[in-house]
Amino acid sequence: MAEFAFGPEEEVVLAPGEAAQQIAGKSPWRLAGRRLLRDRVALGALALFLLIVVVCFSAPIYAHHVAHTVVFGSNLNGTTMVNGKTVEVIQQGGGKLGIGENPIGPTWHTNYFIGSDSQGRDVMARVLYGGRASLAIGVGSAAICCLFATAFALMAGFFRGFTDSVLSRVMDLIWAFPVYLLATSLATVLLTTPTGLQWGFIHVDPSSLWIPTAIIALVYVPYVYRPVRGQVLSVREKEYVEAAIAQGASNMRLMFSEILPNVVTTVIVMLPLMIATTVLTEAALSFLSIGVQPPDASWGTIILDGQDLLYTRPAVALAPGIAIALTVLALNILGDGVRDALDPRAKLRVGR
Repeated sequence: MAEFAFGPEEEVVLAPGEAAQQIAGKSPWRLAGRRLLRDRVALGALALFLLIVVVCFSAPIYAHHVAHTVVFGSNLNGTTMVNGKTVEVIQQGGGKLGIGENPIGPTWHTNYFIGSDSQGRDVMARVLYGGRASLAIGVGSAAICCLFATAFALMAGFFRGFTDSVLSRVMDLIWAFPVYLLATSLATVLLTTPTGLQWGFIHVDPSSLWIPTAIIALVYVPYVYRPVRGQVLSVREKEYVEAAIAQGASNMRLMFSEILPNVVTTVIVMLPLMIATTVLTEAALSFLSIGVQPPDASWGTIILDGQDLLYTRPAVALAPGIAIALTVLALNILGDGVRDALDPRAKLRVGR
């Protein structure tokens, strides 16, 4: 009589408070969404990030219909109404010595809500407009970075050999440079070139937001490439991939139908964390005047504008700084929540 050996029963991965009946027959994506919806902290972080995005992208409405101010033009001789009185935006005789000029402070009214900068511009309106640029660059560069890193990791991990060696050495070369040094060097070259970025029929003006977006995306590709490549190498050796090879599946089908769905969770977990990182990088480059270029504004450029006003009008620099801190905090908490929802190792393992 033939004897059959049976291994131990597999364990069921359950989240705290879940029962086996609740997860039976449900897809991993549905289970991950269910677990994420039960994470109130992550949902609160998501709500905060979406609120920041909505408020920032409503900047034109605030500037034109609420504050009634010109965002990008100087207003050195302008006036505004405060408590029924007409006051100058740039007030003469500021400071303890009563000399020089001092921008108006927070009025807590519709216009100049948190004061003006040294050019007489509404800080609140500029923070909202700056948020649009910072978030657009942060989200765009993170998405481009994750897209290219995933494509390169798929090719390197699947084909291995020469392809893996070439791609990995290129990533190591980019990785060898300090992030801000490499970004600063690329930005300096592209911003000082009269023709901007020219690639075939594609032309990007030096003042375009695509310049910092492309630079930030490039310098962070290795940071996403390495963990995704490791996942591809691991999945490449799984039994279901070998079974698909035995059935005659093409390379494209193996990469996009068998391997990619099993490594995309790593990319999804890293995406909010990369957005937080790219927002910080954009602010640093703009603060150094090699990111967003005038007349456009970003949170980094507004902090630079408020550097000389820290003792008299600190709100000019504090407002964008607080916006950056809240955005990064929300994205990091959201990233942790997404990781806990998608990563079975973060859950309790309960036997059948």
